[in-house]
Amino acid sequence: MQKILLKSKIHRVKITDANLGYEGSISIDEELMEKAGIVSYEKVAIWDVNNGARFETYAIPAPRKSGDIIVNGAASRLVQIGDIIIIGTFGIYDEKELTGFKPVLVYVDEKNHALSS
Repeated sequence: MQKILLKSKIHRVKITDANLGYEGSISIDEELMEKAGIVSYEKVAIWDVNNGARFETYAIPAPRKSGDIIVNGAASRLVQIGDIIIIGTFGIYDEKELTGFKPVLVYVDEKNHALSS
């Protein structure tokens, strides 16, 4: 049997911009994507701590160490600049892969830069 588990999350990042005119996606600081194991165009879940909005989109990289977290396209109507969000990814795992499994958790400072782990 396979199970869907949290693969990684970037915890409590701040929205730095919202761009309605862009086709879609969320732009995430490339360094944060790497630390969370998120690849370009990977499906991500977004949970807005401020307003409770929950939606899915795909990730694209923003400039490395920029701290940018930009919600693009229609989803930009669901957030406000300054909102705190959690970005999650999921994977499908066989039961034998579950022993000792732990998701990757990335925590950030007030400027959306990864804290040392």
